[in-house]
Amino acid sequence: MSSNQEIVARDLSVLWHPCTQMKDHEHLPLIPIRRGDGVWLEDFDGNRYIDAVSSWWVNILGHGNPRINRAVHEQLDKLEHVILAGFTHEPVVALSEQLVAMTPPGLDRVFYADNGSSGVEVALKMSFHYWQNMGHPRKQRFVTLGNSYHGETLAALAVGDVALYKSTYKPLLMDVFTAPSPDCYHREEGESWEAYCRRQFVEMKKILAEHHEEICGVIVEPLVQCAGNMRMYHPVYLKLLREACDKYGVHLIADEIAVGFGRTGTLFACEQAGITPDFLALSKALTGGYLPLCAVLTRNEIYQAFYDDYNTMRAFLHSHSFTGNPLACAAALATLEIFETDNLIERNRELAAHMGRALERFNDHPHVAEVRQTGMIAAVEMVKDKRTREPYDWQERRGLRVYQHALKHQALLRPLGNVTYFMPPYVITPEQIDHLADVAWAGINLATQD
Repeated sequence: MSSNQEIVARDLSVLWHPCTQMKDHEHLPLIPIRRGDGVWLEDFDGNRYIDAVSSWWVNILGHGNPRINRAVHEQLDKLEHVILAGFTHEPVVALSEQLVAMTPPGLDRVFYADNGSSGVEVALKMSFHYWQNMGHPRKQRFVTLGNSYHGETLAALAVGDVALYKSTYKPLLMDVFTAPSPDCYHREEGESWEAYCRRQFVEMKKILAEHHEEICGVIVEPLVQCAGNMRMYHPVYLKLLREACDKYGVHLIADEIAVGFGRTGTLFACEQAGITPDFLALSKALTGGYLPLCAVLTRNEIYQAFYDDYNTMRAFLHSHSFTGNPLACAAALATLEIFETDNLIERNRELAAHMGRALERFNDHPHVAEVRQTGMIAAVEMVKDKRTREPYDWQERRGLRVYQHALKHQALLRPLGNVTYFMPPYVITPEQIDHLADVAWAGINLATQD
């Protein structure tokens, strides 16, 4: 039987981990996971951890979900993979039919990629290419929001605005317009979320009015800027943006890779604004966290701009080796079936309300600037000075202290800087939410001691 120590030693001799300064692991032990069950992860020494971050926001229905397991096993006995150019298979057809039926009206075509960043690349290329096919060669640029994040491949990175990920690679990236974020953390005292978002939209509208002839599209993360410290905003911003994109002839690209499939309280975040984007990117939770898959949905109007004789060279010549993988599609179909049969959205509303109550006390903590929540996403932001909201120096790594404390108390709470956040699997219980809140409270008390 392997031990934590043995697996870690083997790991550190060969692996380079993502989003990690590897030198940290000289003093910050890796956690090797042996198995998962529901909300729990278990290491090789028998320690258990509630996966409060859904393993990077993907595992919405719990680890080892028997219904998804069964679907993947059954598909494995039939077909593991086949090229999707010139060939097709039943799981990808069935999944596409269901996605068209359940997403906002007007999204009638599905294009597949392997992961979220790749899906964003698909949407950006497709938007640009559409305008070229339609005789608008000047349309070559995109608009993004301040504090946004859309992935780490080069085009996806270019339309993001988190310096931690972007600044090093700036010489490699295309130039974009950046509008101020509607992030309501920065609203004035007494100002409502809606009023602040309306005020912030003025600059976005100005960019579109002045530059629409050279803009392909605007890309946003609806309602929650996840990698941007879980900052949140009001649905009215999306409604205003849809209206402005229509007025100025610009595509609206909704990156719901992290916030889709019930995270914000509705199946898709765009529903809360009553809008349909021109492109909708879905990944992460799409397969219940089992296998990598991204679906980019778009309108028939856009599809038709590429539909022509071969020799016109108007086709969208973009591909990934594992596009529409049957195993991933089977996992996605099982995930969508669980949404349909188990009334997850309604149950999530009850869990979200409980989470809100469990975190209420953090509002009075002397080093918490804000507790914010949208559906099944909640965040607690630590600051040095509550009155002025002066942040802690990032080099102090206060959030890391919360993370280390949590690991000792059966919880995985991976921070975003000084923000401790909660995005648990939907199978979590109210009692487990209470435990996470208690662990976070004690961890923040430790982390804010001078």
